[in-house]
Amino acid sequence: MKRFFSGAAALLLIAGVFASCGGKEESASAQAQAAAVSKVFAMQIGHAQPVNNPRHISLLAFKKSLEEKTKDGIKVEIFPAGQLGTEKEMLEQTCSGVIQGFRGGQFDFLPKLLIFSLPFLCENAEEINRLMNSDFAKEVCKDSQKDGAIILGLGDAGGFRQFSNNKRPLKKPADLVGLKMRTNGMDTIDRTFKALGASTISIPYNDLYMGLKTGVADGQENPWVNVEGMKFYEVQKYFTAINYQFHPDPFYVNLAWYDSLSLDYKKIIQDVTTESMIVNNKAIADNQQAALDVIKANAEVYMLSPEERDAFKKAVEVVYDQYLENGMLTKAELDTMRGIVAGK
Repeated sequence: MKRFFSGAAALLLIAGVFASCGGKEESASAQAQAAAVSKVFAMQIGHAQPVNNPRHISLLAFKKSLEEKTKDGIKVEIFPAGQLGTEKEMLEQTCSGVIQGFRGGQFDFLPKLLIFSLPFLCENAEEINRLMNSDFAKEVCKDSQKDGAIILGLGDAGGFRQFSNNKRPLKKPADLVGLKMRTNGMDTIDRTFKALGASTISIPYNDLYMGLKTGVADGQENPWVNVEGMKFYEVQKYFTAINYQFHPDPFYVNLAWYDSLSLDYKKIIQDVTTESMIVNNKAIADNQQAALDVIKANAEVYMLSPEERDAFKKAVEVVYDQYLENGMLTKAELDTMRGIVAGK
């Protein structure tokens, strides 16, 4: 009997040791999980637009929703109006991890995005949204990851873009011949202006007002909300409503930072990005007419007739030919985009 109790005591002692070890392991695991949950992730986001622009408005909505849904587990700091540098510099900062996010139409690391900015590709906001939210667009965006940034969403960077200059009203393609037009370095803008007979000069967005004022460039192209926000109407006499192009508005996020987030946080940030793009596009729609009214009160605005606009469309068809010839775009991809735009 004594031997039995002794053996039972030994077994209980061993079980206690294992239970103790297991408890320590479980406790360590629980502590690690608690530490991960309690960690606060800083997210600094840069962009080039002023604080009254739809991009900034949508990023404020992004910040509010993300901080609420993560219970301040991710704290967002927004740097508008080019405070962190040019759009190219902010994209480089995002890819290298200096900052965690950047919104803007800078495509140096993913030139394939340029195919969405081909002239006269879309005719209205519904077509833009359909294209930007398509599986085709999401597949194009994946290539940004090789440079260290993931694109969490595509929006519309301000609405359809218009022409302006200080020399004369632009009513037909020939009116652009000899003008020196500003570009942001985007290939499709450059090719479009050259197809219309203008020369081009690249000027950073935040330097554009002074460039137009001093005559470095005769004219430029931008959406109404950008023109009003940056007060370009103060340094441009003639505007033409042409709706020739829209720009994708990618939201770049540093890939290593994104990969450090939990699955729950990744889903939240993706959902909040989608929400913020809806806010962005609604702000564009809500502000466009008010912006145009301000411009009309300060400069001459010419509204092209359908026939006049068709003349511009025909004059820039060569840009599509060039993209097909240089391999930036395949016939199948063009057909796919046009099918998406048409709602097929």
